[in-house]
Amino acid sequence: MESNVKMKLIEAFSRAAEGDFVSGQEIAEVIGCSRTAVWKHIEELRKEGYELDAVRKKGYRIVSAPEKVTKTEIQIGLGTNRFGKEVVYEETVSSTQQIAHRLANEGASEGTIVVAEEQVSGKGRLSRSWHSPKFTGIWMSIILRPIIPIDKAPQLTLLAAVAVVQAIEEVTDTLPQIKWPNDILINGKKVTGILTEMQAESDGIHSVIIGIGINVNTKQDDFPDDLKEKATSIQIEQGKSISRAKLIQVLLLRLEKIYDLYLEKGFSPIKQLWEGYAVTIGRDIIATTLTGTITGRALGITEEGVLLLEDNKGEVHKIYSADISLA
Repeated sequence: MESNVKMKLIEAFSRAAEGDFVSGQEIAEVIGCSRTAVWKHIEELRKEGYELDAVRKKGYRIVSAPEKVTKTEIQIGLGTNRFGKEVVYEETVSSTQQIAHRLANEGASEGTIVVAEEQVSGKGRLSRSWHSPKFTGIWMSIILRPIIPIDKAPQLTLLAAVAVVQAIEEVTDTLPQIKWPNDILINGKKVTGILTEMQAESDGIHSVIIGIGINVNTKQDDFPDDLKEKATSIQIEQGKSISRAKLIQVLLLRLEKIYDLYLEKGFSPIKQLWEGYAVTIGRDIIATTLTGTITGRALGITEEGVLLLEDNKGEVHKIYSADISLA
C-alpha cells in the first residue's frame, strides 16, 4: 500500500469516535477510490498487523493497531516543522547510524530520521555494542546540518540528552536524569544511550548524526545477564508499556525546539537545562579516562560542554571523554 494512501486511511479511522465504524463510502471518498476497491486497502492494513472489524451496513473499525514505529505511525500527529518529515524505516538493520551516514552523504535533508525495530550491530559510545531487541525500544538516528564551528559539535550530544529527558518526562510517569555526558538514567539505571558522530572537513561540518537508543518496553528477561544490574526500561520502571511512536513524536518535537533555541541563542540556555537534569553535578564521582582515573567532585560543565572535576587537592580537571561512576 502506498504510504500516502495508508496515511489517509488511518486518518479516516482516527477521526471517528472510539469504537465507531467508518463506512465504505467515507473511506472511498477519503482515499479517492471506488467502493469496491476499499476492501483491498483494508486487506493491506490487515497484512500489516492491524485488526479490523467489518460489519455489513456499518463499515469498518480498527480494533487494534500494530505497535510499530513505521513512517505512518510516526508522522500521523507529528507536530514538527522539519524533524521527522523524512522517515526511513526498516524492520531489521545492522545499525541506524550506518544508514544515516550513507543518507547524509547522499544529500538527505536535515531532520531526516532512520528508525528500526531491531539493530543487530547497534553502536554505543567508545565503540561498544548497543543491545537492541526487536519491537521493544527506539533505535533511531537523526541527521543534522548545523552551521557551527567544528569544535562546538560535542554540544549537540548534551542538547540531545536534554530533549530525551524532556520527552520521557512528558510521556511517562518517570523522572529521568542525565549522567555526563549523555547517559539517561531512571532510578540509577541506564535507559538511554546517545551517540553523536560527525562528518566534517577543514571547511566545516557537513552533517552530525545523532543516534538515540531508548529501552522503552524492554522486559527484564530481554537484557543479557551482564546488563540486568545496569540497564532498565521505561516499562520496567513505570510498570506499563507506552507507545514508542508517540514517544518518538514528542522527542522529535522537543529536539527540534531545543536545536532551534541552540542555533539562535547558543549553548548557554542548553547548559542550564542540562545541569538541571544532571545526576552528577555536586556529587563525588570517578572519571575513568584513557590515561587513568580521577576521583573528585563534579562542579558542572563549561560553555563547551566539558565536565569540570575538582579532586581532593583542589585541582580542577577538564574531562573531555570518560566513563563516569558515582564514588
